[in-house]
Amino acid sequence: MEPAAHPVAGTQVPCYVFRSSRDAAAHAARIIAHTVRERNSVGQPAVLGLSAGSSQVAVYRELVRMHRHEGLDLAGVVIFGVAEYYGIRPDQLQSFHRWLHRNLLDQVNIPGKNIHLLDGTVPPGQVAEHCRRFEERIRDGGGVDVHVLGIGRNGNLGFNEPFGVRHSRTRLVTLDPVTRKEAAADFFHEENVPMQALTMGLGTIGEARKILLLAFGEESAGIIREAAEGPMSDRVPASFLREHVDACFLLDEAAAAELTGIATPWVLGSVQWTDRLVKQAVLWLCQQTGKALLKLDGDDFRNHNLHQLLRDHGPAPRLAHRVFRWMMDTIQYHPAGRRPQRVLCFSPHPDDDVISMGGTLIRLNEDGHEVHVAYMTSGNIAVFDHDARRLIDLVAELNRRFGIDRKLSPELERRVQRALDAKRPGDADVAEVLRIKELIRWSEAKAAAAVCGCCEENLHFLDLPFYRTGTVDKRPPGKEDVHAVRRLIEQVAPGQVYVAGDMSDPHGTHRVCAELIFRALRGIQRSCGSRPEVLLYRGAWQEWDLDVIDIAVPLSPQDLERKKAAIFRHESQKDSALFPGPDDPREFWQRAEDRNRHTADRYNQIGLPEYYALEAFVRWDGQLP
Repeated sequence: MEPAAHPVAGTQVPCYVFRSSRDAAAHAARIIAHTVRERNSVGQPAVLGLSAGSSQVAVYRELVRMHRHEGLDLAGVVIFGVAEYYGIRPDQLQSFHRWLHRNLLDQVNIPGKNIHLLDGTVPPGQVAEHCRRFEERIRDGGGVDVHVLGIGRNGNLGFNEPFGVRHSRTRLVTLDPVTRKEAAADFFHEENVPMQALTMGLGTIGEARKILLLAFGEESAGIIREAAEGPMSDRVPASFLREHVDACFLLDEAAAAELTGIATPWVLGSVQWTDRLVKQAVLWLCQQTGKALLKLDGDDFRNHNLHQLLRDHGPAPRLAHRVFRWMMDTIQYHPAGRRPQRVLCFSPHPDDDVISMGGTLIRLNEDGHEVHVAYMTSGNIAVFDHDARRLIDLVAELNRRFGIDRKLSPELERRVQRALDAKRPGDADVAEVLRIKELIRWSEAKAAAAVCGCCEENLHFLDLPFYRTGTVDKRPPGKEDVHAVRRLIEQVAPGQVYVAGDMSDPHGTHRVCAELIFRALRGIQRSCGSRPEVLLYRGAWQEWDLDVIDIAVPLSPQDLERKKAAIFRHESQKDSALFPGPDDPREFWQRAEDRNRHTADRYNQIGLPEYYALEAFVRWDGQLP
């Protein structure tokens, strides 16, 4: 069945919003499959332009599934890669060549002679000729039928960076600082990201007969708004897609959240006023007027294009009181109630629990609940090499001084030091180094949880298989991951479950972990007829908007200081984390403190009680991300 989608009003390029990224990717795959079958039927090749990125993974996986289970024949397909880093080999971890082969090309029946990818190892003197021949092959193939693209935080397409040439062709470009920051996670540090890349030009991309741009997650919302609704400008290269006769944006709800037709649809015309939309509009009005809820009057509604809301649900005091009561009901000092029960918090990485809901963990323990924390991945790739060197040196010296071991420890230390010395920028660690880094995160997680009052016997280190690659690129999550999560839920039998709801971490681990938990919970519900209450937290990367918050837990100054003390136990992530993300250079404790204080300030600004800090949660609606 075709995934449900709805168009968004008010955009300059067609935008379609899907319930989930999975649905959007399936829709894109079906468009591609239709093109392939149509061209196959007349004996012509389907020519695809493919890019590499997190938003395209699900599209390629769906194409692989259709090839294996629906008989989709890709033997006549011709592939052109959109971009490649310059100066890296095709077999390097970060190579788009390697990525496309691993995620699609090695799993389907596209002949090697039909695959045309840019070569990042071409000598400087031969780059221009390489790019010219690449363009020639596209023309000889009849042009691209469908381009599959993502979008960068700065609005780039491929590696066509802001302020580039509008009608450019395939060429060597210098990467924008924002692009290099965005790629830093893939290369283990920004300084390892190449300075240049090869890319199809905007003119080349624009000549395709159809263009599909996919964007998922909250981190894409701002740039999608600029590309789809802002002025057409070389500052946002993706904005030029509005000139194309058959280009569209395929978005999940999070990526579409800042589009006018989603964020403030009432400014475009009449709307159906649901409770959710009423709350959204009235809280928006508070922000526009700078007034508290109970100070809003009829003129405020009329002056901000909310005549229909006032007419259908007014008068103004009634509307304001209605939203005021809704918001007051979100404030919960005891989020799991006063009767003791088992609570399970899932932490994708070893520090997400205390960063995002450390204050709530403190409250749950103080209320007498049996609090369990499940650390889903080891987080070992986020540890600096110097921390691993320091630990192995400490352990070897400790064993020597206390007469525990004078042979094996020094040998291990020498092997580890040699491995780290031989490691090149962007290389994965050897197994022994990964185990040492895993131990660092393990010990930090235990120490941090103890600060929040959690018992060591209630800490569960799952080390899920999908994460165990030693690189930023992970395996597709499988049944063994879901089974491990489900076993733990059934073992603990919690009355309440907490799940990371911020999907914008650099590697997508939060999104994968959330999906695993939700699949496990849906399986439990099918078997047992019920499931525990599920609350979604944020904090490391974003905070919830006021209109979606279901529960807000007040924190005192002492609670927040204790939460910060727990975050400080993650010493390997302090001062300068290996993967801080491209948008916020602050330390995680600073982000957490500011977001919790800011949420409290926003409650105060709309006329609710003034708290020092708040941690916010949203109830899971039962849908997959």
